[in-house]
Amino acid sequence: MRILAAMSGGVDSAVAAARAVDAGHDVVGVHLALSRAGGTLRTGSRGCCTIEDAMDARRAADLLGIPFYVWDFSERFRDDVIDDFVAEYRAGRTPNPCMRCNERIKFAALLERALEIGFDAVCTGHYATLVDSPSGRELHRASDEAKDQSYVLGVLTADQLAHTFFPLGTTPSKAVVRAEAAERGLTVAHKPDSHDICFIPDGDTRGWLAEKVGAERGEIVDRDGAVVGSHEGAHAFTVGQRRGLQLGVPASDGKPRFVLEVRPVTNTVVVGPKDALATAEIAGERWTWAGRAPERGEFDCHVQIRAHAEPVPAAARFDDAGVTVRPREPFDGVAPGQTAVLYDGTRVIGQFTIDRTVSAVPA
Repeated sequence: MRILAAMSGGVDSAVAAARAVDAGHDVVGVHLALSRAGGTLRTGSRGCCTIEDAMDARRAADLLGIPFYVWDFSERFRDDVIDDFVAEYRAGRTPNPCMRCNERIKFAALLERALEIGFDAVCTGHYATLVDSPSGRELHRASDEAKDQSYVLGVLTADQLAHTFFPLGTTPSKAVVRAEAAERGLTVAHKPDSHDICFIPDGDTRGWLAEKVGAERGEIVDRDGAVVGSHEGAHAFTVGQRRGLQLGVPASDGKPRFVLEVRPVTNTVVVGPKDALATAEIAGERWTWAGRAPERGEFDCHVQIRAHAEPVPAAARFDDAGVTVRPREPFDGVAPGQTAVLYDGTRVIGQFTIDRTVSAVPA
C-alpha cells in the first residue's frame, strides 16, 4: 500500500512510520504545520507542531529513507479547531480540541488530500487497534490501557477507518516504543510527550481565553440565585471546577462548592455542593458511528466522557432525536460540549457531543 505517515516530530509517529516501512509499504512522511507563528519553539513537554518538531520529523524520515514533506494546514486548523474552541467556550461549553483536530484535520483534511493524490491510507502514532470483521473495520482499544487513545479517535467514521493504519495499537507499553526508537537510532527516542492544549503551549488556558473572549466581571451565584462571589469572565470556568472560585460567602454547611453551570448569556457562574454534580442522563444530537451503526432503540454499552475517565456501564437509546445515555451509576460533573464515546467491550461503537444533561439530584 501507499502510506502517508503523519509525523508530528514525536517518538510515537516516528516508530509508527518505521513499522510501516518494515511492513513493506511505500511510505511518505508528512508533517503538518498547524501554526503560522513560524518561530514557535517547544518548551519541554508543552506544545507541539513547532519548528523543532518539524526538524525532528525530518531527521526521522531521513533516517528511515523515506520522502518527507511539510504541509501547511494552519488556516484550516485555525478555522476548525482554534476558532471552534473559542466559540464553544463563549457558549459556556467545554470542548475537546484534540478530538476536533482528529475529526477535522488528521482524518478529514489530511486523509482527503492523501486519497486525492493516490495514497491508500494515513498512518499515525495513535495507540488504538483496528480489527477487520465480517461487518467491516472496527476500532478497538489499544493493548496498553495506560496509553489507549481510542477515546479521542471515537470521532472517526467507517469510511475513515477503512483508510487508516495504527501500527502501535498492539504494542504492550510506551517503554517498548522508546526502546525500539533507540535501537533504530531515532533521536526522538527519549523526547518528552507533549501534553495540554498544543496551541496554548504555556498551559495558561484561562489567560489565553481572556485574550480571545475578553474578560468581563460577573456574578457567582448559588442554586437559589443568591450572589456568593464574583469572577472576571465566565469563560474561565467549567462544570465540576472547585479551585479558583474565590467565594466571598461560605456555604451554610461549611463544605466546598463546585461549578454546576456556566451561563454565558448573563455571564453568571452557578455553584453548589459536590453531590449536585451527579448526572443521571446525557444526550446529544451530533453523533458518528465508528463502523456499523447500532440498531435504533435501546442497547447496553459502556460510556466514557473524558479521555482518561473510566468507562461506566450504561443504557443508551438511539433514535431520530439523537443519542441518550443513562449510566448505571450517575456521572460526576458533566459539561455540555464534552464528548461521550460508547463502547461494546473494547470496540468503539461511536460518539456524540453532549448537548443536554439531567441532574440526579433535584435543585
